[in-house]
Amino acid sequence: MRAIKLSINDISLMQLSDSFFPTGFYTTSNGLETLFFEGKIKKPEHVKEFIKTYLLQQIGPIDCTAVGNVYDHIHSLDLAKILLADHVLHSTKLIQEVREASVRSGIQLLKCVGSFMLHDRFLNQYKRKVMDRKATGVYPVSFAIVCNSLNITKYKAGLILLYGFTTSIVSAAIRLGILQHFEAQKIIHDLKPSIILSLYSNIEKPLSSIWQFAPAIDISLIRHEQLDSRMFIT
Repeated sequence: MRAIKLSINDISLMQLSDSFFPTGFYTTSNGLETLFFEGKIKKPEHVKEFIKTYLLQQIGPIDCTAVGNVYDHIHSLDLAKILLADHVLHSTKLIQEVREASVRSGIQLLKCVGSFMLHDRFLNQYKRKVMDRKATGVYPVSFAIVCNSLNITKYKAGLILLYGFTTSIVSAAIRLGILQHFEAQKIIHDLKPSIILSLYSNIEKPLSSIWQFAPAIDISLIRHEQLDSRMFIT
């Protein structure tokens, strides 16, 4: 039998994509909680369409594009363009809850991986810029820098980003009582083509091409701030 060669990098990929990794995603629903309480999301197919809209209309065109750009800037040794990506991404997070959650998750990610990846050039430089308030630490930028420090390739990093977002929403739907576990796994399976489409459609685009259009989701995020009782941060 032919041996299959695996590496530490493959384990790093699994580590970052594991829900056990402390990024704080379990505290977010990205507007799902609002739509559930308003009676607009009741069934598994509603959850699937909600996630698909995010993948194709927001997370892919913004966050995945940013990941690809940060990788390219790391490889060209251009810290200034990484900082530009940081500020551009921060400004695209139009809803305060989302913007603050992205920064918290990004900084948490930097602290966690920085505690054992001690000598990566760009990870340390970016962390210092965040500490000096010259960068925000917004999650997609922090995520790309961390993945690169662990020798995860650009396309695999984009895949982790999109898959991790998908599982975080599915997990939120389970806790809200919309889904059972078998239904959740079916949704993840059904969304695999959308994840791949979002990845390949965005990972190589320039930062100037980022866009988003999901106004109903944005409205649900704004309304979430006004809920009297909330299970999730967003």
